[in-house]
Amino acid sequence: MKKFLRFYGAPIAIVLVGLIVAFLFMAPAPPKRITIAGGATGGAYAAAANSLAETLRGVGIEVDVLETAGSVDNLARIKKREADVGIVQTGLAQGLGQEGVSSLGAMYYEPLWVFSRKTARIDALQDLAGLKVAIGPEGSGVRVLASLLLDESGVTAQDFTPVPLAGQTAATALKAGEVDAALVVSGPTTAWIADLLRDPTITLLSMKEAHAMARRHPYLDEVVLYRGVIDMAEILPKDDVMLIAPAAQLVVREDLHPAIQSLLIEAALNDHAVGSLLADPGRFPTPQLSDIAISDEARRYYENGPSFLRRIFPYSVANFLERTWVLAIPLITLLIPLVRAAPPIYRWRIRRKIYVWYKDLRELETAGRNTQTLEERMDVRARLADLQAEAGMVEVPVSYTDDLYRLRAHIRFVAEVIDRLGAPERHARI
Repeated sequence: MKKFLRFYGAPIAIVLVGLIVAFLFMAPAPPKRITIAGGATGGAYAAAANSLAETLRGVGIEVDVLETAGSVDNLARIKKREADVGIVQTGLAQGLGQEGVSSLGAMYYEPLWVFSRKTARIDALQDLAGLKVAIGPEGSGVRVLASLLLDESGVTAQDFTPVPLAGQTAATALKAGEVDAALVVSGPTTAWIADLLRDPTITLLSMKEAHAMARRHPYLDEVVLYRGVIDMAEILPKDDVMLIAPAAQLVVREDLHPAIQSLLIEAALNDHAVGSLLADPGRFPTPQLSDIAISDEARRYYENGPSFLRRIFPYSVANFLERTWVLAIPLITLLIPLVRAAPPIYRWRIRRKIYVWYKDLRELETAGRNTQTLEERMDVRARLADLQAEAGMVEVPVSYTDDLYRLRAHIRFVAEVIDRLGAPERHARI
């Protein structure tokens, strides 16, 4: 270990300092806790939000799911930074704006159902004029969509009586005869949808203009509710029904960490890629129906799928490696010359322990050649003996022993030269 540290100690220290500096500038870690704006308890949005939350909790992220009034409320909460994620009906951004938010794509269809009492004889949206119609409360997603389609069909707010009821409340009012028609947005598996289809006094409008509506509004799509798809035993519905459908899209704060965005898309894939009563497998999630700009991370995900590291490692490991891999290039660039320089530096340090004595040896040789008296020569000779003793205590690796023995031989050589210089003087005394 001592030899290893001598050899690589300096490069390791430099690399460690580089790592510390690099970590200071590394991309921030994703948050450990987020908030999802869902919907009313028991609704489709709340169920979808809870399913997303369970997936995120499975990888160690704490999730709070908020009960909200729906799409408009969800979008507002995200803009106010009261929530990080929310489920929002497509088609609202034009009126409410999309500043500060991004979309991760649409997750599933939310068809607009136009139910009416058979006695009202509704064959098209234009037939709602003069009737009492439930179109949802002010500010709700269903009211925004219903108002748009009715207005485009030539039915203005002055042409009918709007009633601020939505969902099951609107369905109950319709069955009770309190309204003539109800425009509601919901998934096909909702219990009260089947209940309305089953009621002989209620009829569902098949929108012949659904294709045209989808062409006019990219965030809408035409879908077919096939005969018997709701209930094969009772054959609900009795015939194929054409519906126009917005989608529930996943909206996030535009600065939400990309790793969390990818996790949310993965969760949506797990929940909705298998298809539904209205969508073929693989249809969702998709960026195609979103009316809010798709985030850069979502666009990358839809084009390339999960990152290479995410396919191999669990979320936490993959995220750490993805944040640190960009540091590898400068660190490798730093490490290569350091590793290449380590052996020469090591050789220089070892040989320096030997060669440092040559300066003293040269000075002693010069002093010995210039001595005039025996006392001066004996002093130099004594200093050479000290030098030789000190050199004998120098420790070097075995591979450098030849250099050490060469130094000792040179010390002995200089001693012999000085001894020969004193020989004539000794002979003269004899």
